[in-house]
Amino acid sequence: MKPKWLNWAKQLQSLAQAGLTYSKDKYDIERFQQIRNLSVEILSEYTGISNEKIEDLFCNEIGYQTPKIDIRGAIFKENKILLVKESVDGCWSMPGGWAEFNLSIKENIIKEAREEAGLNVVPKRLIAVLDRNKHNEPVSAYGIYKIFVLCELIDGAFEKNIETEESGFFSLADLPPLSVERNTKKQIEMCFNSKSNDKFFTIFD
Repeated sequence: MKPKWLNWAKQLQSLAQAGLTYSKDKYDIERFQQIRNLSVEILSEYTGISNEKIEDLFCNEIGYQTPKIDIRGAIFKENKILLVKESVDGCWSMPGGWAEFNLSIKENIIKEAREEAGLNVVPKRLIAVLDRNKHNEPVSAYGIYKIFVLCELIDGAFEKNIETEESGFFSLADLPPLSVERNTKKQIEMCFNSKSNDKFFTIFD
């Protein structure tokens, strides 16, 4: 469950962002900016992150606030799932990342699989659309939808790149240390279930 302070801060941020976008009165704009500043103060107080960093991550958007989208590809070979070792934390995840605004879900995961794992894939099935803060730690200031896509492996081979250091196929019983903000063991198990069950229905929050 998300802590109350995070819900409050996100609600304040959302109200402030909408107000700053649509208000015309200079006094209303000033009040909404004060609300946005208050949301930054709440986040800074509870996370220990500087106001400047939070403003850069949390207050850099305009327009009506909507969730960000993180897409992960479930790629299997011989009943093992492909994971890549993230350069940023040395832990492992399914290939994926933030959705590019000009690409479809299918196009995004094809791109990520090629860039992070050197593989060519065909997206086959939508496994799940999850609210990140209901399933992954640490909680995020952003609203994030995590989309998991079952993919068919065509060909390719790993090449080291700026995002990942190596790749490998792993059984569910022998997973390496996971980058849990990207994917949890329960989410990987969900992908295994999707692969083995033709009657699997898409999961969504």
